[in-house]
Amino acid sequence: MYFKHIPDIIKPLAKDLSFELPNDQQTIYLTFDDGPHPEITPWVMEQLEAIDAKGTFFLLGKHAQAFPAVHQQLINGGHGIGNHGQEHWSGWKTKDADYFENVYKANETLHTRLFRPPYGQITLGQAKALKKDFQIIMWSDLSADFNPKIDPSACFHHATHKVKPGSIIVFHDSEKAWPRLKSCLPKALEYYTQQGFRMAALPY
Repeated sequence: MYFKHIPDIIKPLAKDLSFELPNDQQTIYLTFDDGPHPEITPWVMEQLEAIDAKGTFFLLGKHAQAFPAVHQQLINGGHGIGNHGQEHWSGWKTKDADYFENVYKANETLHTRLFRPPYGQITLGQAKALKKDFQIIMWSDLSADFNPKIDPSACFHHATHKVKPGSIIVFHDSEKAWPRLKSCLPKALEYYTQQGFRMAALPY
């Protein structure tokens, strides 16, 4: 189970988490999880650069270590870098000490103050502890591009139909998401542009 759009009732209960960044600048924040990938991440960068957009990439430490040139390419391109853990572990299923070690190990490579919990699964205690070193970024809109049971049109719908200034939108630059991402992302970028949105890296 996952929330494509975070219910408003949840947000006040998780004050250490950022679900959106409301603004009056028509700015939205595109984020990409699980990379870097040697082919898919550069393709995503090309799509963004074609419309002068920036994104924030929540990288797995093990992937950044495996593909350092792509990691550096993101930095050189002016995109934001976030921590997604060394391994893709759920905070709900991992002992606190192991979870924290996983996050900080990734940051030895990533050097960022942004963290997104894999699966969006983090306990309030874990969030409170990590907040001293990280801004914990969730989302307002999840494309669900990782889900093989949906088609690209559903992915596009999830990524666009509730977007407003300050929305944080999740895509995935991963092989699992690629069958949907390759169709959904260009159409979503066209939609955001037509709606007059500015696409920026998260300002942390």
